[in-house]
Amino acid sequence: MKTKEKSLAVGIGAAAILSVFLIWYFAASYTKVSLFFPTPQKVFSRFAESLSVPIGKYTLQMHVLYSLKRVFVGFGLSSVTGIILGVAMGYSKTVNAIVRPIFNIIRPIPGLAWIPLAILWFGIGETTKYFIIFMGGFANIVLNSYDGTNKVDQTLVGAAELLGANKFQIFVNIILPSATPYIFAGLQVSLSTSWMAVLAAEMISSYEGAGWIINMGMNTGDTVLILVGMISIAIIGFALANIMRVLERRLCSWTVRGK
Repeated sequence: MKTKEKSLAVGIGAAAILSVFLIWYFAASYTKVSLFFPTPQKVFSRFAESLSVPIGKYTLQMHVLYSLKRVFVGFGLSSVTGIILGVAMGYSKTVNAIVRPIFNIIRPIPGLAWIPLAILWFGIGETTKYFIIFMGGFANIVLNSYDGTNKVDQTLVGAAELLGANKFQIFVNIILPSATPYIFAGLQVSLSTSWMAVLAAEMISSYEGAGWIINMGMNTGDTVLILVGMISIAIIGFALANIMRVLERRLCSWTVRGK
């Protein structure tokens, strides 16, 4: 039954995507939309061409790799610091009392709002991009790590204490496993916001990357190039989300959030 449901969902999804492309084709081919919007054939032909013909200095896949490198650096830093800080806040009332007020001030500020300060502090180099990505994903990871640690079933903790478990054993065997699904939820959201943040950073100051492609298309009035950049962003974003889901299923097989 589950296989049939999955097949039905895949079929409906494929039909929806096909419908979008058909609407796009007819609108761009037979209506006034063609004055400012290219046909799918032009876009996908340019997309395929850009895999071997450079856009600026690099081919499309190299631009994507530059963006991914920046995302992994910024996302990696925000993941490590965010998980440590969030778990510490949930585990220790003292740490929570000290950090929580500061975190509540920083949390509502979008990652993109840090761009002017990042440029003033670090210039327009790679450090600025890493910082913007870091701030774009940091809050979600801290919040989810805190919630996961804070919502551990105290009955389990009490039972472990009665059986003679020390604090370290309770932390490793009860608190961390219970918090892991929440942490992965934060990582998924953070990876998406990090991917958006790097695009914004590249559109402001960069000579390569997926965001740079879109910015170059805008500066030259090349709508086809803009759409090529957008399609590459969509493909990579979709792939990253699915990779995170696979990792979640393997590492949190006892309690997977989505199927």
